[in-house]
Amino acid sequence: MTDTGPEGELTLRTLAMPRDVNVNGDIFGGWVLSQMDIAGGIVARERAKGRVATVAVDAMKFIRPVKVGDVLCIYVKIGRIGRTSLALEIEAWVLRGRIGAREKVTEAIFTFVAIDDDGRPRVVPAA
Repeated sequence: MTDTGPEGELTLRTLAMPRDVNVNGDIFGGWVLSQMDIAGGIVARERAKGRVATVAVDAMKFIRPVKVGDVLCIYVKIGRIGRTSLALEIEAWVLRGRIGAREKVTEAIFTFVAIDDDGRPRVVPAA
């Protein structure tokens, strides 16, 4: 994960709205985290060919605040595939203002486990 430009596939874009602000007037970090989890779930589900569950978020690093009106862009890259789990490198970038200046705001590694209908781990199929 670098600051030179987004890595991975653009998986989710959404607009930061006034209802999502914290007491400081910035977008709540938990909202950004949830958007990253949604994007990661989309990629993990597709790669695992079925249900997945988030089991860990590692190395979460908030770099810059997200502001109301920013377009939040979530990029996902598969980092590692295990027997039943996937580690995804997820970056959040924003497009700020009318000129669309791009800035990285956070990054983390999310781990998902492939699960069956009973919620038990299952093998991630070969690509």
